[in-house]
Amino acid sequence: MAKYSFEFKLRIVNEYREGPLGYMLLAKKYGLPSKTPVKKWVQLYQRFGEDGLKRKKSKEVYSVHFKLDVLHFMKRTGASYQETADSFGIRESSMIANWNRAFHQEGIEGLKPKAKGRSSMSKQPKKKTVKDQNKLSREQELERENELLRLENAYLKKLEAYEKNPNAFLEKHKQRWRSSSKKKDTD
Repeated sequence: MAKYSFEFKLRIVNEYREGPLGYMLLAKKYGLPSKTPVKKWVQLYQRFGEDGLKRKKSKEVYSVHFKLDVLHFMKRTGASYQETADSFGIRESSMIANWNRAFHQEGIEGLKPKAKGRSSMSKQPKKKTVKDQNKLSREQELERENELLRLENAYLKKLEAYEKNPNAFLEKHKQRWRSSSKKKDTD
């Protein structure tokens, strides 16, 4: 539904109260899509006066205790959603219907406020580094160090062999590469 100014709503409500035109004719006269907004504005005016037609600056937040009181009142008295909303000064009776549904589905947890929208990136857990993920025991650290030293030693031996005779070293590794590449191609 489109947003209409307070003055526009008040003019329509006053014209309804003072004149012979009904909801449907007023809606047609002012180019509204249906009679529903006119009817709603008249009812809001009758219940809350001019304040009922004004847009609220901020969203009203109700406590869980208040919501429970409203639902208890409605159950105890057998009042409709609208009658309950009027009794507690709530503009939208659909809000009470939502509370009732949430209470029946989830209990008191359903009446608690829920975070809206997307969570911020900073609240997501950061990925742990390899060091944080693998806290090694002293024995495991020594084994890892030995493995690194073996790799370093093997690398230095290959480097020394390459420096002594580069062609022989390349031929040896070329053959190994070719034979392993053939195996991969045939799979």
